[in-house]
Amino acid sequence: MGAPRERRATQHGAVELAPGVRYCAGYLDRAAQETLVAELRQMAREAPFYTPRMPKSGRPFSVRMTNCGSLGWVSDETGYRYQPTHPETGKAWPPMPDIVMQAWMDLASYPHPPQACLVNFYAPSARMGLHQDKDEEDFDAPVVSLSLGDTGAFRIGGTSRKGATVSLKLQSGDALVFGGPARLAFHGVDRIIGGSSTLLPEGGRINLTLRRVTKP
Repeated sequence: MGAPRERRATQHGAVELAPGVRYCAGYLDRAAQETLVAELRQMAREAPFYTPRMPKSGRPFSVRMTNCGSLGWVSDETGYRYQPTHPETGKAWPPMPDIVMQAWMDLASYPHPPQACLVNFYAPSARMGLHQDKDEEDFDAPVVSLSLGDTGAFRIGGTSRKGATVSLKLQSGDALVFGGPARLAFHGVDRIIGGSSTLLPEGGRINLTLRRVTKP
């Protein structure tokens, strides 16, 4: 993707970093962040965080995850997929919090609701290698990302793994949207900047990504 072009302000104070990539610094204020964290803690009692595993090798991810919405993204030895139930409890995923649904309505510029909200917890040592979000059927819908807690050093490129990338520090309350020409962009988290936020007493970062899975 190369160096960012001239940044252009868009709706809700978002800045267009590259075609299809919109960054909204401080989209959630502190009160909204605290409310969302409380709702996620309640949600996790119903759908506990678990450690996903890589397909085939069974190697554990460094992040722990859960989901909310009608579908949830899971990964284990059999592959990547969406399913309607938690892989360990067998229960349906809980509904998305109102704040999350509002973020989609504010930022997605897409007429249909999200079906899955993947919730990743990054401990200070966690990482996420460059990857594409391509397990969905509907690539017309963007991916909407919300960050809570410690700052994450995020990297996004183009549709080739070897292409140039742009680095961005996603702070607590920030939102990022990628769609259109960037919908299948490679992206990842290089590191977590410990102690950069007081939102989570235990430290670490929570990232929520909202996706539309099936075609309307």
